[in-house]
Amino acid sequence: MNVNHEADLQALGKRHLLMHFTHADAYRDHALTVFDRGEGCWLVDRSGKRYFDALAGLYCVQVGYSHGAEIGDAIREQMARLPFATNWGYGHEPAIRLAHRLATLAPDGLNRVFFTSSGSESNESAIKLVRQYHQARGEPQRRKFIARRVAYHGTSFGALALNGMTNFRKHFEPLMSGVRHVGNTKRYGRPLDETEAQFTRHLLDEIESLIIQEGPDTVAAIVVEPLQNAGGSLTPPAGYTAGLREICDRHGVLLVADEVICGFGRLGEYFGSRRYGLKPDILTFAKGIASGYVPLGGVIASDAVVDTVLGGPQQMFLHGATYGGHPVACTAALANLAIIERERVFDNVRDNQGHFRTLLDGLLELPCVGDVRGDGYHYSLELVTDKHARRWSAGISAQAFVSTVLAPAIFDAGLLCRAGVDHEGTPIVQFSPPLVMSRDEISWFVAQIRDILADAYARATR
Repeated sequence: MNVNHEADLQALGKRHLLMHFTHADAYRDHALTVFDRGEGCWLVDRSGKRYFDALAGLYCVQVGYSHGAEIGDAIREQMARLPFATNWGYGHEPAIRLAHRLATLAPDGLNRVFFTSSGSESNESAIKLVRQYHQARGEPQRRKFIARRVAYHGTSFGALALNGMTNFRKHFEPLMSGVRHVGNTKRYGRPLDETEAQFTRHLLDEIESLIIQEGPDTVAAIVVEPLQNAGGSLTPPAGYTAGLREICDRHGVLLVADEVICGFGRLGEYFGSRRYGLKPDILTFAKGIASGYVPLGGVIASDAVVDTVLGGPQQMFLHGATYGGHPVACTAALANLAIIERERVFDNVRDNQGHFRTLLDGLLELPCVGDVRGDGYHYSLELVTDKHARRWSAGISAQAFVSTVLAPAIFDAGLLCRAGVDHEGTPIVQFSPPLVMSRDEISWFVAQIRDILADAYARATR
C-alpha cells in the first residue's frame, strides 16, 4: 500500500494503530484525525485544517511547535557524537549537565537526579525510592502511601495504585497494596459559610487522622501534585502546603511532589512547588522538561533520602531503565531549557496569567459556568445546570452533553482542549496551552469558548 495516499493512511491507522485511552467509537466509523505539522500553538492535519492546541499536546509542549529545527539540530549533533550510553555505572556529558541544571532549579535541598522516560515511570521510580529509603532506615514496615482522591499519577501498576480515580484502577486490581486516599483541594461545592482556613484545617486533619489510624510507623509517603490536574485544576488553599510538611516531619513520612504536569513553567515557575511553597523530599517530572519533543522524565531527591539509600545494605538504588538518561533525550532537554530562558517563556506566563484568568472569570456570566479554577496557564471550568445547587442536575445527562454536544462543537471549531465528566458526574472543560500563547491568542480563544459554551448549553436545554 502507498502510505502517502490518504485512504491508505486511514486504513492502516485503523488496522494497526491502537489508540491510547480512546473509545473505539471515536474512530471505528469516523475518519482519523491525522496531524501533519505544527507551528506556534497550532497543529495542522493532513487535510489542511488548523487546530488551536489549548492542551499543549498533553500538558507538555511548553515552547509550542516552532522549535523542532533548533532542538533537532542539537539532537543531530549528539546523534553523530554519541547516540546511546547508559547510566548503569557510567556517565555522559548531557546527563551530567542536565542533572546539574535541574539541581539548581529544583526546590531547596533536592540535588540528586534519576532519569526515566515518562511521568508514570518517574512516579513508579519514586515509589521504589521511598520504599528502599525506609528499609535502609530499619523501618521496612513503612509501606503505605497516601494520595488524593481523583488525582492521576500514571498508568504503571504502582503509579496506578496512587490514582484517586476508581474507574481507572478497578479494571486492573489487585494493584499495589497499602494506598489510602484523602480529600483533594476542590472547594467548589463545600459549605458556603466555610472559610479558607477552616477548609485547610479540614483537609489536614483528615490526613493526620488517617496516619494515626493506620499507624504512623507504617506510612511511607504522601504524594500530591502542587496543582491537581484531574478534577479540574485544583489549587491548594492557604496554609495547606506548609501543613503537609509539618505533618510529614511530625510522623517521619516523606513528601513527594508529582510535578509531571506542573513542572517547567505551567504555573509560571520551574516547579509548581515553588509557587505554592511546597517543600518535598522527592519531586517527579516529565512532559515539559523537553516540551514533549522527546520522551524524558525523572526524579529529583534530597541528599538525605539518597544518602540513606546508598548507605543501606545494598549500597545502591535498586532500580534502573535502559533509556533513563538517554544522551539524545538529555540533549533535547538542555536545548529546550535554553529556548525557555532565551525566549523568556515563563515571563510570558506571568505577564498574561492575570489576563487569562480575568477573561475566564467573565464566563461566570454564562448560565452553565459554575466555577473557574487554576493558575498560570492551567485552568478548568466546571459546568452546571443549577448554579444555586452548584451541580449538573437537569435535562440532558452530563455525559451525553459532553460527548454529543460540547466536545464535538469544540473540535469542529478547531480547538483542542479537554472536555469530560468528573467523578461526581459534572462536566469539566480544561485548558493548558503552550506557554508561548500570546495575550491576543488568549483573548481570541476565550471568546471562542464563550460562544461555544453558550450555543452548546442552549441546544442541550431547549
